[in-house]
Amino acid sequence: MSERKRILTGDRPTGKLHLGHFVGSHRNRLKFQDEYECFFLVADLHMLTTKPDKESILQIADNGRTIVMDHLAIGIDPNKVTFYLQSAVHEVYELQLLISSLVTVERLQQLPTIKDMANAAGMDQIPYNLLGYPVLQAADILMPRADLVPVGKDNESHVELTRQIARRFNNAYGEVFPEPAPYVVGGTLVGTDGQAKMSKSLDNAIFLSDDAKTVTRRVMSMYTDPARIRSDIPGTVEGNPVFAYHDVFNPNVAEVEDLKERYRAGKVGDVEVKEKLAKALNDFLDPMRERRAYYEAQTGFVDELLYNGTLRAREEGKQTLMEVKKAMGLTGVWNRISRAAEKRAKKVGVEA
Repeated sequence: MSERKRILTGDRPTGKLHLGHFVGSHRNRLKFQDEYECFFLVADLHMLTTKPDKESILQIADNGRTIVMDHLAIGIDPNKVTFYLQSAVHEVYELQLLISSLVTVERLQQLPTIKDMANAAGMDQIPYNLLGYPVLQAADILMPRADLVPVGKDNESHVELTRQIARRFNNAYGEVFPEPAPYVVGGTLVGTDGQAKMSKSLDNAIFLSDDAKTVTRRVMSMYTDPARIRSDIPGTVEGNPVFAYHDVFNPNVAEVEDLKERYRAGKVGDVEVKEKLAKALNDFLDPMRERRAYYEAQTGFVDELLYNGTLRAREEGKQTLMEVKKAMGLTGVWNRISRAAEKRAKKVGVEA
């Protein structure tokens, strides 16, 4: 085991990462890679809870590559982290089954995120795999025996469930799992429409992979103060998504404060405010574009990275599963049966 604490986090392979992902989670991963031993999973099994259709499944490989490339583009060092494909680590399936007896249906139904996910996916009823989503998540966390799990405040209850399962297992069978702690990460980014959190499905996102022209086009069409029909009318800065983006992505604090002051006084137009935001965003994304181009020039690099990371995750899974079965006494059951069968086979062979 490494002396550094382990972190487990990941993404469902449903599409490209956007600025909202970066603000909410991925910017933290840049520091995680230097402070912790990091496992980043491409969570394709979790995707099946709300997108089990064949078309979505066939897009997993491409979307998984895209997610890994987005990580490399933001500055994740491929030598410092382990990327792996969740569905290819079969030990996770088995571990999910073995720990499923440690949690009740009633306990799972208490998690508000399950109903939220079902509603977001337009489901009238909650399918079995969605209800069991937190148990699979617990298996993901316990498989590499992670110490920390980065989550938003709304998903902290999932880590608490994993901690509960770990305690129950350790109390029933012996110490195998550390109790993972939630590492609460904050930050959300309103969409370009100003109506909701940034989301690909709502078409209100700026993606990490967007080129400069696309970023500028999206910024120039951003929602601002609807009551401000002319540039000489005092505008509202608070709740204005253009200024929210300036606060996060424009490092020129003096420029941002000047724009806010003039906006409130009706002395600057939306065009100037947006043009300066577009420049700030493109300056922010330019280093990502350079890193992306570097890795894209290395054909097959991302596939190799995912492949080798998945092999490593499998080895971790095998070790964990071996200790789980040993603690539960399951290895002894099979060993006794196999020894008896081998003994009989030898006896029959001698008598023949």
